[in-house]
Amino acid sequence: MRKWLITAAVAALAGLALAATGQAAGGAAAVKTRHGGKGTFLVDGKGRTLYLFQKDTTRKSRCAGDCATQWPPLLTTGKPKASGPARKSLVGTTKRADGTTQVTYDRHPLYRYIADQKPGDMNGQGVSAFGARWYAVNPAGRRLGGGY
Repeated sequence: MRKWLITAAVAALAGLALAATGQAAGGAAAVKTRHGGKGTFLVDGKGRTLYLFQKDTTRKSRCAGDCATQWPPLLTTGKPKASGPARKSLVGTTKRADGTTQVTYDRHPLYRYIADQKPGDMNGQGVSAFGARWYAVNPAGRRLGGGY
């Protein structure tokens, strides 16, 4: 009975963690697109804008601690999915220092921004924080508005 209770508690905590990251029940994160006044950009499964961090010059994230609180990484526990103009061939993953798996797009780790309150918000576009700038990502894997 005790083993069953522990298993149930672990399963419940895992469910809460998945809900917090916006993943589907299977744990696979989704990368989709949305079109707005600034062009077409990547969003997660709930329509929240996805950003790249210019300090991430490799597939490894350089955003942890307070940075990851303000800019939550897009995490997955399954193979991430792409739809619409988001290119399946550009979607990948990287292991974070804490052992979680973060979704990448064209080798850029992907993040959301805590100040984006509703789907399609882009409050993080061009923000300078934690040592570099943050940009929404277009379907080609570049920052929205051109460049890196």
